[in-house]
Amino acid sequence: MTTSHNSAAPVAPIAGFAVSARTTQSAKIVIAGGFGVGKTTFVGAVSEINPLSTEASMTAAAAPHDDASKVATKTSTTVAMDFGRIAVGEEIVIYLFGTPGQRRFAFMWDQVSLGALGAVILVDTARMAESHAPIDYFESKGLPFVIATNGFEHSPVGTADQVREALSLGSHVPVVQIDARERNSVKHALITLVEHLLVLKATAPAHVTV
Repeated sequence: MTTSHNSAAPVAPIAGFAVSARTTQSAKIVIAGGFGVGKTTFVGAVSEINPLSTEASMTAAAAPHDDASKVATKTSTTVAMDFGRIAVGEEIVIYLFGTPGQRRFAFMWDQVSLGALGAVILVDTARMAESHAPIDYFESKGLPFVIATNGFEHSPVGTADQVREALSLGSHVPVVQIDARERNSVKHALITLVEHLLVLKATAPAHVTV
C-alpha cells in the first residue's frame, strides 16, 4: 500500500529498499507469536508514536483460556491488536500490527494480517510448541516471516539451526536472537525481515510477486 505522509523523526535507512523521491512508501508488518512472548513490548520498544494497545486484565473467569502458569508476571492480555509506527529514512513508514496470542482470538488474525508484506514471529524457546500455530498460519497464507527468539531468563539459548530444527523450518528462514525491550534489538529483527523480503523478491520467478 502506498500513501503520502508527513515523515516522523527518521531512523537510519535500510540499504537496498528503493522508494520514489516524491512519495512516502508505507509497509505493513505483522508481529506474531504465542501467548506472553513479548509482542506488545516489541511494538512499544520501537514505535515512534504512542503505541495503540488493546490490553485487558486477565481475570479468574478467563483462566481456562489464558494459561499464564508459564508466564508468572503476565497480568494482562492483548484482545485485538497492538499498533505502532516507525519511519525509515524520510521516505518509508512501517506500520506494525501485533496479533493477539490466544487461540480464542484467532479470528482476528486475518484482519490484522491483511495487506502485510511479512511477519516477525516471536518465540520463547522454553515454549516452542506455542510457535507452531503462527508458523502454520503464515505458511498457509504464503506470507514471508522471520523468527525472533526473545531472551527470557528462564529460556534456553540455542543456535539458529537448533531453533529451525525444533520448529521444522527450512534453512532459508532467518532466525535472530533479540531482547524485545531494546529498541536496537527490535530494529535488528525488522531489518532482518526487510532483507529477507528483498532476497525473496530478487530470487522469485518473474510471474511471482513478493
